[in-house]
Amino acid sequence: MPAEPGVYVVVRPTETTPVFLSASPAGWFKGKDPTLPVNELQAAWVPGEPVLYIGKAAGGQSGKRGLRKRLDEYRRHGAGQPVGHWGGRMIWQLADNAELLVGWRTTDDARATEKTMIADFVAMYGHRPFANRTG
Repeated sequence: MPAEPGVYVVVRPTETTPVFLSASPAGWFKGKDPTLPVNELQAAWVPGEPVLYIGKAAGGQSGKRGLRKRLDEYRRHGAGQPVGHWGGRMIWQLADNAELLVGWRTTDDARATEKTMIADFVAMYGHRPFANRTG
């Protein structure tokens, strides 16, 4: 996995109806429970769309906070560690979260690329990807 800045997508490689866990296995961060009500998860679901989350990994001030670091934080958060990767936390309440796939692309302007990708998704489906809650 590259250390450079970039964007990534989390994909669910099946079209079966999702099963949502009532409690998230993800790590609490700053005392906050990552669990969302199942009815919120159901309302956010985009039927038939495998892309669940679009994220970015900027280089940071040191230039060392690229894809490798960001995706490791995301993985550790999902494994129950108290890591600051709150975005996309809905992913972890999928019963089949261990089956999800991640793809990435390096880019120097991760923020702009992420915004464009989300805007393109909204143009196609009328709302954001399942786990992209805010702009």
